[in-house]
Amino acid sequence: MAPLFLAVACYKTATMRMNFKTGPFSSARRATAVAAFVAAALVGCSSREDAYVEQPVETLYNTALNHLGGQQYNRAAKAFEEVDRQHPYSVWATKAQIMSAFAYYQGNAYDDAIISLDRFIQLHPGHRDVPYAYYLKALCFYEQISDVGRDQRMTQLALEALAEVVKRFPDSPYARDSRLKVELTIDHLAGKEMDVGRYYQKQGQLVAAINRYRSVIERYQTTTHVPEALHRLVEAYLALGVRGEAQQAASVLGHNFPGSDWYADSFFLMTGEDLRPPEAKPRGILSRIF
Repeated sequence: MAPLFLAVACYKTATMRMNFKTGPFSSARRATAVAAFVAAALVGCSSREDAYVEQPVETLYNTALNHLGGQQYNRAAKAFEEVDRQHPYSVWATKAQIMSAFAYYQGNAYDDAIISLDRFIQLHPGHRDVPYAYYLKALCFYEQISDVGRDQRMTQLALEALAEVVKRFPDSPYARDSRLKVELTIDHLAGKEMDVGRYYQKQGQLVAAINRYRSVIERYQTTTHVPEALHRLVEAYLALGVRGEAQQAASVLGHNFPGSDWYADSFFLMTGEDLRPPEAKPRGILSRIF
């Protein structure tokens, strides 16, 4: 807001509070009051503007680093932003932009970090730190992944961001870790499908459960959840009385995971014979239902 506009606005507010019922204000006295009020308001506005003090870029950057070293991450981020604001054309400004995002990330202010990273990528698409910016953005999503019982929107966003790092920068030092996290993220999504499928199965909604288990088998073939998904299909198909489909699922399970406990459970359900040696047999219910 411009100082004069602010002064006039303040004057309007003050005059609204005056009690004009006590008597008319003379023109001269009113003019004097207005002039005095505007002058005071302008002084107040100028004092606020005087609070801005330009500092050398090295001073600002070192101050930001000190805040970062002291784990004052929000203050560090703001200080790095001040470097960019006061010295936008210096070589330090570009570095300060990525450092501001890093400080937000360190302070778990993921939304602010992502905004800063998107801005950096847009302004400096050819900068040497762009691969790191993409990787840090992916970490912002990855570290917000919740357990399989909750919404997995962040998991999907993390998967997309990590895959983009691998695709864009396959030879960068960030690609290897991104590939590993892609596998973990996919496994997490498969775990979510299994969690929903087990819920439907418990509720007796077997068709819905089957759809979830088949999704795991078709979409997440390399994950650790596939053997259980095949066994749950055997259980669900037998419960529906569709023995041929159950037999097919058990055969696929036996072919791909012959030594797994899940196959032993499915084999018992299909034949009544337990493949485990006596010392390895569980007590009570042989099939690990849930």
